[in-house]
Amino acid sequence: MTQDPQTVAWLDQEDARLAQVIRKHRFAVQYVWSGDRPDEPGFGYTVGLFGLGHPELVVVGLDHRLSHGLLNKIAQLVVDGRNLVPGEVMTDDAGQDILSVEVLPNPGDVLFSANRFYERPDEYSVPAFQLTWADPAGRFPWDPECEAGAARQPRPGTWWA
Repeated sequence: MTQDPQTVAWLDQEDARLAQVIRKHRFAVQYVWSGDRPDEPGFGYTVGLFGLGHPELVVVGLDHRLSHGLLNKIAQLVVDGRNLVPGEVMTDDAGQDILSVEVLPNPGDVLFSANRFYERPDEYSVPAFQLTWADPAGRFPWDPECEAGAARQPRPGTWWA
């Protein structure tokens, strides 16, 4: 697929900006605004953790400020040496539980900048964990009584960018 020169120039600038942020902070956070369809929610994800030997992190259904805050906090734990595992539950400063879930079947459907940064085709995507938060009562989205239900926080493999 041939890209027009304007798009190539923009991507080159974006690649340079991303590399600069990752060199300085060890990771960057990308935010993708929601699309027109219900299966295209807004989401944020990290770029750079894969270079530290850790899956990237994804959060779905939060606005850009909350996404950046949560991803920055958890990613900094990884930079400081913490290795998250699928199924791990963490508690944030407000006492809210956050669960780490592996993004399957293919994180390449959402991690466009990370795959571009690491020069990986989507079918051999960098791995990722989706961070899923519980409601104030400690219920996760798969619980029908959860206030932050599945429509707001879809499960990995059920939403697309």
